Amino acid sequence: PIARHPTTRPATLPTMPSSSDESTDRFLIKVSEDLPTLEECHNFVNLPSCGGISSFAGITRDNFQGKQVNHLSYEGYVPMAEKELRKLCEEATVKFPTIGKIAAVHVLGDCPVGSASVILCASSPHRKEAMHCVEFLIDELKAKVPIWKREVYEGDGGAIWKENIEWKEGKPKRIMVRQG
Repeated sequence: PIARHPTTRPATLPTMPSSSDESTDRFLIKVSEDLPTLEECHNFVNLPSCGGISSFAGITRDNFQGKQVNHLSYEGYVPMAEKELRKLCEEATVKFPTIGKIAAVHVLGDCPVGSASVILCASSPHRKEAMHCVEFLIDELKAKVPIWKREVYEGDGGAIWKENIEWKEGKPKRIMVRQG
């Protein structure tokens, strides 16, 4: 709340940070075993000046190529992963200048079926920039952020370390290594 004399007009608060040091106010970035919820990410990016919020939640599914998935397990180097996420958020605000705020969070450790491993949210005055920003963020996150995924199958199905999809000559390429 803004304290004011009853006869004065309300103060206008800036919705965009004015210096690079304040970029932390604009971004919620976390790589951890304990993630904020989709609702918490949504609430973080919600601004009075923004009429559109777009979100993406990557959820662990229960199958892959006919195998029953038990869970996914993620590993990463937190300081480098968070630094890369921050760079991506900064790139996104240059590419999509009307973006108000961004939340970019990724789980480490085990992620059971039905749970979110990554949540991305962006706000903007209108929907298209928020939607394009989130699409840009997930594609770039998968290509650049140092987080590794291991898919663990039910029973004796084993596990596979999976490299994220990377774009080579306009085509997705997925590399899998069987763990013995």
